[in-house]
Amino acid sequence: MVTRLSFLGVIARVFMWAFLLALAVVVLYPLLWMTLNGFKTNAELFGDPFALPLDWSFGNYVKAWNRGVSDYLTTSVLVTLTSTVATVFISAWAAYGLTRVDIPLNKTLTAVILGGLMLAPTVALVPLVKLFQAMGLYNTFWALLILYTAFRIPFTTFLIRAYMIDLPREVDEAAEMDGAGRWTAFWRIILPMCKPILTSTVLLHILFTWNEYLFAMIFTSGSGVQTLPVGLTSLMSKHGTEYPVVFAGMVIAALPVVLLFFLGQRYIVKGLADGIGK
Repeated sequence: MVTRLSFLGVIARVFMWAFLLALAVVVLYPLLWMTLNGFKTNAELFGDPFALPLDWSFGNYVKAWNRGVSDYLTTSVLVTLTSTVATVFISAWAAYGLTRVDIPLNKTLTAVILGGLMLAPTVALVPLVKLFQAMGLYNTFWALLILYTAFRIPFTTFLIRAYMIDLPREVDEAAEMDGAGRWTAFWRIILPMCKPILTSTVLLHILFTWNEYLFAMIFTSGSGVQTLPVGLTSLMSKHGTEYPVVFAGMVIAALPVVLLFFLGQRYIVKGLADGIGK
């Protein structure tokens, strides 16, 4: 009986590893295929799109970089970094107030903030366009910064609040006895204790902002502050017949976030498990 169970366990592990290997191939192969085609000429691409390049030249990547990808990348980096800092800081401060401070209507404020999770961005597009046009923010960097920050605060606050709830109250009492104010306790004690969930929220926000298309397309159309998703669409429309150049631009756009995900995936899982799982 024991031998039979051991044999079934081996079979189960073999199937599990086979499934994971197949899943890895499905996920990684399109990126590899796109990268290889970025080294080809149009003739090689249409001749055999699945063959290796005959001449491994970075010319297409240089062309894509010089034809606007560098500007799109710079804009994406600036928007992503600034909105990430703003979103995580505001959300952490809000979560601190909702969990560590006795304020009136605490539950009501929590419900209002979390109610933002139910607001679909597409529903607010028309009034937001009119509002930003009236404020002179349409087709500017600030439009994306405000939108990405505002629409991610409810979700980010939800995650950080779920983590902060179970932090021991004795920490706040000890900080107060040592003469630390709210700001000092938040900045020097609570935030360091929330490092796992803060890391997760940072990575999740970066992944969202880097790939977001709807807001970037509508609020920066025709401007010089286009992000990578919108910029690559423009690259395709202008140089659609040069497919290797387009593929090279896609690889440049995908590479930073792919590397970030592989480096930070364990932090995402650990932070979410420690936060939502509590």
